[in-house]
Amino acid sequence: MHQALWLDKDEKGTKASFRDLDDALLGEGEVVVAVEWSTLNYKDALAILGRSSVVRKFPMIPGIDLAGTVESSDHPDFLPGQRVVLNGWGHGESLFGGLTSKVRVPAAHLISLPDAVSTRTAMAIGTAGYTAMLCVLALERHGVEAKQGEILVTGASGGVGGFATALLARSEYQVVASTGRMTEEARLRRLGAVRVEHRDEIAKPGKPLQKERWAGAIDSVGSHTLANVCAQIRYRGTVAACGLAQGMDFPTTVAPFILRGVTLAGIDSVKAPHSERLAAWSRLASDLSLDIIEDMVNEISLSSVVDGARELLEGRVAGRLLVRIG
Repeated sequence: MHQALWLDKDEKGTKASFRDLDDALLGEGEVVVAVEWSTLNYKDALAILGRSSVVRKFPMIPGIDLAGTVESSDHPDFLPGQRVVLNGWGHGESLFGGLTSKVRVPAAHLISLPDAVSTRTAMAIGTAGYTAMLCVLALERHGVEAKQGEILVTGASGGVGGFATALLARSEYQVVASTGRMTEEARLRRLGAVRVEHRDEIAKPGKPLQKERWAGAIDSVGSHTLANVCAQIRYRGTVAACGLAQGMDFPTTVAPFILRGVTLAGIDSVKAPHSERLAAWSRLASDLSLDIIEDMVNEISLSSVVDGARELLEGRVAGRLLVRIG
């Protein structure tokens, strides 16, 4: 038997409950993982509370992240006792996710953890930190250098934004953090921001071309915010876009792209190739200190996840929610 957060759906909507499940209900794949830590992300909260069509089939165990130890394996790349991490790949949506004490997953969805990263640290980083690292790698790949000027990070109080701020600062970029929570200014400065600006400056409809301010940007907000960010990027700068906290719309014109040569780099963390995942986790292992990671997480138990989902969707959570499974 194993314990899991179980989602089911009837005519009244999604119902979440904690259940002891028979090991016949472990999911699909070649590797059984004893889950030690998971996370509660925005997408997880939507799924748990039935606020969006995140879950594609029911019943479902939510959780887009997990880290733990291989219990058994039918794949030669993974052996019992090996520490592993999983991010994305549809887990918690169409495949059983990480908010459970045990799960069976495809071997192709797992990454063997670097020696320097514990399972707890891996989930303190989670999809948020992994996505932020993919964004940083995209800026580097498109030639954005620290000497070129300030980098804007939107949604900086959230998980992706906080990690993006810390990772960019670690690489000596001048980071300007945009947030709606100015009470988080001290924490964002500890993470490495040289300045913190209120999001109202860029959250409203704006002109398609504006004063050039940023050498590059990482955006997890979308909508008018992303449109304004693109309008303010310097000539041949790059924006790495990875989220839609404000909305999925993108109300802008082609002007920034054809008149200033701006690059909009879309970041998909769900189905990113194995090679990119390895590169991201390798850099995360070397570029993030434990002190920085701990400054961004709040630890909760598996039994507190439903309450945590409500707080997350109500905007009452700063940083990340790390879920202790054991």
